[in-house]
Amino acid sequence: MLGLAMVATPAAAQSEEGGIKAGDVLLRVRAILVAPNETTSGIRPTFPSEHASVDNSVMPEVDLTYMATDNIGFELIAATTKHTASGTSGTTGSIGKLASTWVLPPTLTAQYHFNPQGHVRPYVGAGVNYTIFIDEKASNGLVAAVGPTKVHMNDSFGLAGQAGIDVDISPRVFLNLDVKYIRMSTKATLTTTAIGTQTMMVHLNPLVFGAGVGIRL
Repeated sequence: MLGLAMVATPAAAQSEEGGIKAGDVLLRVRAILVAPNETTSGIRPTFPSEHASVDNSVMPEVDLTYMATDNIGFELIAATTKHTASGTSGTTGSIGKLASTWVLPPTLTAQYHFNPQGHVRPYVGAGVNYTIFIDEKASNGLVAAVGPTKVHMNDSFGLAGQAGIDVDISPRVFLNLDVKYIRMSTKATLTTTAIGTQTMMVHLNPLVFGAGVGIRL
């Protein structure tokens, strides 16, 4: 019995002092800035030399990490952001805002956590992303220029990279800073009344900056 007590005491102390270990589940709530690094093809066939820009978006995000070992965890994020595409030159540039969409990008990463028993725990990760585009809409300006327009954006599958850090503020609660890079591309199709069907390839490839708090469940 004395031997068991001696073994149990360090584990209990670790739980009281913070840090993470195999079997822990980490719940984080972050504010994220999604900043696309977009490149686009021309709007074809009518405006092949004209391109579009995509704006940034700030939204809340929730994620869960399961620690499979003291160092290795698996994180799944859930968030949705709204983005607007605008013309940058020529005819579409004079219209300005062209279309908007909600983006749902569930991302799963495998992470390596350094210093798991410490109060400051950096980590790196890599994984996959599947992006779903929801509620795509043409802008009022585009409809005024070319008539009623239907917008469709193909879903995207790509790789993701990640780096971040957790800093304990109590035995169970910690601060978190995180950045991800996600490979994300889509084909946008605009079916218009006046100029027929137009298509544009959009490579979004956003950086996602996050800051928030987490709890060890």
